[in-house]
Amino acid sequence: MSSAESTTRPVTGEQYEIRHGAVRAVATEVGAGLRVFEVDGVPYLHSFSEHDLPPFGAGTLLAPWPNRVADGRWEWEGEPQQLTLSEPARHNAIHGLLRQANWLVVERTEARVELTSVVNRQAGWPVPLRVGVAYEVGPDGLTITHTATNIGSGRSPFGVASHPFPRAGLTPTLDCTLTMPAHTVLPVDDRLLPTGPAESVEGTKFDFRAGRPMREVTLDTAFGDCRPDETGFVRHNLIGPDGAGVQVWAEPVFNWVQVFTPDDLAGQGPAVAIEAMTCPPDALNSGVDLIWLEPGETWQGSWGVKKV
Repeated sequence: MSSAESTTRPVTGEQYEIRHGAVRAVATEVGAGLRVFEVDGVPYLHSFSEHDLPPFGAGTLLAPWPNRVADGRWEWEGEPQQLTLSEPARHNAIHGLLRQANWLVVERTEARVELTSVVNRQAGWPVPLRVGVAYEVGPDGLTITHTATNIGSGRSPFGVASHPFPRAGLTPTLDCTLTMPAHTVLPVDDRLLPTGPAESVEGTKFDFRAGRPMREVTLDTAFGDCRPDETGFVRHNLIGPDGAGVQVWAEPVFNWVQVFTPDDLAGQGPAVAIEAMTCPPDALNSGVDLIWLEPGETWQGSWGVKKV
């Protein structure tokens, strides 16, 4: 680290380290992102310096909607809404309104940190929401719990996701196999916007139910109908040749998952984002799997990452 970096506020703000035995994670003040997750000093998440912007949105929390809104336009109670085009190259609004917000600490212990922020009423977003996230490490890994409370006077839509790049410890991503219980895939155009309803993965290259080698995979794709196993959770696994790896698990409300495979993640080589989502791209227009909150109502949902 340079002397300038050591005296400069990190780009991602205050760093909130939590630990439980050999399990360690770091969340950030700016964007309430997840920057580090490791077990016994071995990384199970692609990380980045606290003095850098998250590459490709790594670890970023996406609320009050994940993914894209076509042209930033949608309607609320019959009134047209226009969001800022935060993905100008594709003329979309993308990944919500809190990625650059400073989040406040609600509670912090050795193994847990809870953060909160407010989506204020603004152009394109008519109802204020209080959004929270708790990161907690334990013997079984890391659990992330999202909350959203409608603090306005009208109904509000809501969706959430995070943007982690899991890694199978020190095994290169291209040497791994990805398994996901997704039964559908969403067809999209060159702006990555839906062109129709989700389609069955049966018999296609998008069928990851029995696993596919990462060397065969190039994706920036939304998958749906992610079915829970007998334990009641949706489980996505990235496994190395030795049978060890990392799992992204989620409650069934995270019925969607976006998978993104950049050729290089900030000099770390090929990587894969596994983004558990409550709704698909452009859900503010399609209405598919949107969560609707009445005034004063609170929603909660959890997902997590663990070594397997």
